[in-house]
Amino acid sequence: MKSLILMLVALSGLSTYAQKGKVLDLDGNPIENAYLMNTSSDNHAHTNEFGFFSLDKTVIGDVIKISALGYKKTNYQIVSSDDTIIMEDDIFRLNEIVIQPKLSAMNVISKIDLETTPVNSSQEILRKVPGLFIGQHAGGGKAEQIFLRGFDIDHGTDIAISVDGMPVNMVSHAHGQGYADLHFVIPETVEKIDFGKGTYYANKGDFATAGYVTFQTKDKIEKSSIGVEVGQFNTLRTVGLFNLLGNQKTQSAYIATEYILTDGPFDSPQNFNRINLLGKYSAILKDNSKFSILASRFSSKWDASGQIPQRLVDNGTISRFGAVDDTEGGNTSRTNFNASLSKPIDENTFLKANAFYSNYQFELYSNFTFFLDDPINGDQIKQKENRDIYGMNAELNKKTKINDTDVLLQFGAGFRADATTDTELSHTLNRRTVLENIKLGDIDESSLFSYVNSEFNFGKLMINPAIRLDYFKFNYQDKLMENYKTQSESKVKFSPKLNFIYSQNNNLQFFVKSGMGFHSNDARVVVQNSGKQILPTAIGTDVGTIWKPFPKLIVNSALWYLFLEQEFVYVGDAGIIEPSGKSKRMGAELGLRYQLNDWLYFDADANYTYARSIDEPKGQDYIPLAPDFTTTGGLSFQKVNGFSGGIRYRYLKNRPANEDNSIVAKGYFISDLNVNYQYKNINFGIAVENIFNTAWNETQFATESRLQNEPESVEEIHFTPGTPFFMKGKITYTF
Repeated sequence: MKSLILMLVALSGLSTYAQKGKVLDLDGNPIENAYLMNTSSDNHAHTNEFGFFSLDKTVIGDVIKISALGYKKTNYQIVSSDDTIIMEDDIFRLNEIVIQPKLSAMNVISKIDLETTPVNSSQEILRKVPGLFIGQHAGGGKAEQIFLRGFDIDHGTDIAISVDGMPVNMVSHAHGQGYADLHFVIPETVEKIDFGKGTYYANKGDFATAGYVTFQTKDKIEKSSIGVEVGQFNTLRTVGLFNLLGNQKTQSAYIATEYILTDGPFDSPQNFNRINLLGKYSAILKDNSKFSILASRFSSKWDASGQIPQRLVDNGTISRFGAVDDTEGGNTSRTNFNASLSKPIDENTFLKANAFYSNYQFELYSNFTFFLDDPINGDQIKQKENRDIYGMNAELNKKTKINDTDVLLQFGAGFRADATTDTELSHTLNRRTVLENIKLGDIDESSLFSYVNSEFNFGKLMINPAIRLDYFKFNYQDKLMENYKTQSESKVKFSPKLNFIYSQNNNLQFFVKSGMGFHSNDARVVVQNSGKQILPTAIGTDVGTIWKPFPKLIVNSALWYLFLEQEFVYVGDAGIIEPSGKSKRMGAELGLRYQLNDWLYFDADANYTYARSIDEPKGQDYIPLAPDFTTTGGLSFQKVNGFSGGIRYRYLKNRPANEDNSIVAKGYFISDLNVNYQYKNINFGIAVENIFNTAWNETQFATESRLQNEPESVEEIHFTPGTPFFMKGKITYTF
């Protein structure tokens, strides 16, 4: 064999060429981001999402070293100009990490965290983004409140979230702009989490100001499984994943389902239930294209105790888990269809696209002020909508050379159309009687986008200029107007980006990122404000490093700044428009990932933010609920005589609840624990939330309210209590 190789080398005249090939796992799945290095020339390459690579200055007989996270290192001797390399699974090793010279290099952090600390709830998957905090304040069925980079993002105004290319954020939503309900995601189906902070990504548009998070579901599952979880507060969760086609090389199909029941720790039971069902079929076609189609259905129903005033807890009228109005709650559902295609055109060009449709139903009952506005019937409100979403995303990727400079070009385009019927805000009584329609109308909102993203590689330096163009069309039919009229506005937005990545080597990278982004405003704001200041600009910059000082330690750090332009905000709970002036946020971030040995991992993230309104006088310029200092971390262990698990903490410092900091939202320090044991095909587990039974407030607001027997209103902290000590056990059978 060696003589044959030498003969081929001699016949080729020792000429070099670009070695092309692909890297697969034992089941034939492509391995993305595998690192290949030619031991003869030190040239290197990375595989794309198809597992394809192209390695310059290679001759037959050269030895290639291949490493990838979660796979055994491989040495492969080139025998042809188009080889397929197979890698075997291995334990997770941090020293296998290669810091890649690309804008999304930080994604390695989420991959590490997902491998070492798997998620077991749809809420937890967002916590995989370093520095991101969430809070639930309406019985478990409402989308979580999100905090990131000095933003109280509410339910999604300043973070773009998607699943398999389908948008999660809802534009012009009945409750709040950008509302992002991720409860339709079954955590066991999540394959990959991609995130980025700031305004620097050409393929991310609306809402991507503080950043973005995208989730990718699994194309296939190796084995079927059934799991049951039982816990305090009448909590029950069942989950099933069923492989329908076995382990075929070219196609796969599975069904996943999840059912949850809980009453929660509240004095008035939540009566919460949620059911999820997902089916996905994937196939590799003859030209190595990858096609998948996904269908899913989610529905949820719950009661809620709402946010309670601190004064009632302090005087002993109610407990921390009591209620003033326990008729709050709601129901929601979402049905999704998504078809995706990834098609290689040649070794340097590929196309990826997806088309989607979603139907979304939402009905929420809340009472934030009790008897402030209506001393007889109370202030309960109903927010309701019926929405259809259609859309498509497409991107062409091409690698080329310009004067010996490696260049990556990406051309993207797509559209999204939202149509809602009877988007409603009403004053109600006991969930049944509509006392007054405050807002009622149909919304048709559509957007088109295109972008050009480029990467120029000059040795160790990569320069990434990009431009994005968005067009929005807003239509609103106000059904409370006497005469029919469609109010309409449109707007165009340009968003340039410019990023620099300097990779000293595989273990040290510096970056400077800059760009402009935006988030859209509610269609009702747009038409009322005659289209002015409806797509407020965000301008940001990051300076930082990703560093491996030792083979088993990764350190990431950044200094950042974000400016947000004047805007007008639609307050969905009141049906009014409030102006919001210019703001600035700046901060510092530090993250550590350390592997102590083959089975023990440590991680920690710390984030400091200074957030202020620019137009307000000093002392009156605090941004309510903006996080100041946060930190998270933990120890996890894997596969130690069948055991795995870990302990984690999260800390959120006290922060202003109003503009002059006279009302303070209390911080908290919470620790969670989980332990699992694998015995043959059965996994046993115990999870404990809040192991020290800390009394903490999950969400808090400075709210003016009046109780039925109070002569005057009071402005103070209103809060939803965080979960006390909560234990649950689980058992999963794999077959």
